[in-house]
Amino acid sequence: MRNFKNHEKSHKGEARLLDDALESLKYNEDGLIPAIAQQYEGGEVLMMAWMNRASIEETLQTGRVCYWSRSRQAYWRKGESSGQVQHLKSMAFDCDGDTILLKVDQTGPACHTGRRSCFFHRVDEGRVVIDSDPIIDPDSLYSR
Repeated sequence: MRNFKNHEKSHKGEARLLDDALESLKYNEDGLIPAIAQQYEGGEVLMMAWMNRASIEETLQTGRVCYWSRSRQAYWRKGESSGQVQHLKSMAFDCDGDTILLKVDQTGPACHTGRRSCFFHRVDEGRVVIDSDPIIDPDSLYSR
């Protein structure tokens, strides 16, 4: 098994087995790794959530993003209760193998507050400003 450090000087086009890469990711003590979801068109950062190896594998197999919910201690297939699905366009690992970048096609809001992005608390000159309104009433998102 080769870790991500061994690939720092690799050249474009060099490859390794997916299983080797998944094995060498830096999961935390709970077996989780942070995943950033970014809209594939435009690059908007939508959310951060956690994945484990099984959710990564399911996401790659189905093309629909699956996370691990720490609060529910269960798999969370984005959109299963809200209808706001994330379809995977690409997956990448950072240079240290401790964060995943998911480029997705997001249906509607990504945030449970009904906003497009979870990152709506913008720091601005000593204040934190809400910089977007919900695009869908959050109470209607989870009434399914």
